[in-house]
Amino acid sequence: MKLQQLKYLCEIVKQNLNLTKAANALHTSQPGVSRQIQLLEQELGIEIFTRHGKRITHITQPGAAILEIAQKMLRDADNLKKIGQEFNDKESGTLIIATTHTQARYVLPPTIKRFIKRYPRIRLSLRQGSPTEISSWVSSGEADLAIATEAIELFDELIMLPCYEWNRSVIVPPQHPLLEIEELTLEALAQYAIVTYDFAFTGRSKINQAFAAKGLKPNVVLTALDADVIKTYVEIGLGVGILAKMAFDTERDTGLRVIDAAHLFEPSTTRIGIRRDSYIRHYIYDFIEMFAAHLDMDTVKGLLENPERLLSSVVSHK
Repeated sequence: MKLQQLKYLCEIVKQNLNLTKAANALHTSQPGVSRQIQLLEQELGIEIFTRHGKRITHITQPGAAILEIAQKMLRDADNLKKIGQEFNDKESGTLIIATTHTQARYVLPPTIKRFIKRYPRIRLSLRQGSPTEISSWVSSGEADLAIATEAIELFDELIMLPCYEWNRSVIVPPQHPLLEIEELTLEALAQYAIVTYDFAFTGRSKINQAFAAKGLKPNVVLTALDADVIKTYVEIGLGVGILAKMAFDTERDTGLRVIDAAHLFEPSTTRIGIRRDSYIRHYIYDFIEMFAAHLDMDTVKGLLENPERLLSSVVSHK
């Protein structure tokens, strides 16, 4: 049995049992991938996949059990490499951060600037997606950290580290009637067309819950994946926008006006997600502390060892 065979197995499943795509991702030939899987099946004495002709159609029950072990073995092998790198060269390596547009555009830049200055030889990569996508990337080992507000808790293999709380603002064009209200209400908001985040993004559930609690049905005319798109459509008069408070910049967003809406919605908490079984290099601990000062190395190690402490851990506010 070879690690290469296990890697081929995992890649086939990742590519939805498509041998051609798996071979392309592995930079090898399709017959070579097929042959290695057949050799693995012969050695184990079971069929990992069911086939229709040359096409793989399903993973078998024993195959699913083998897949789970193979994924763990590959993660352990990767951890071994990271340990070697940690002691051989502390100043080089990679850090892949999976996050949402709001975090990447409005929150992370100061942290990334500090990190690159301290670790110029670390190859830093940002992958943007929905909260579910970024959590799955960390779960599968394709990224080191997930930074998101929602969905991390859906992945049992991830530990969630609470970073900071935030709330929302309402944005409107200049001279909008909502600017004349002394204190914004949900009833007033419900009178206008609303542009806000897609259902999977950035605390959208908190918005839905707030309106539902008042027996109101907001007129959401457009949902978007990021705050810049929301602002664009508010500027052209499509409706009023509800977005994360940190996504509005008074110096840049001069064509809009902002109204605080923190009193209308429950706050949301942005968290960092890390695989429970991952080996964390020292510079990743440093990145976490740069992003959330209360999460120093000792605190993070303690939370990883005792996840129940997460419920009472402190978060900052933005």
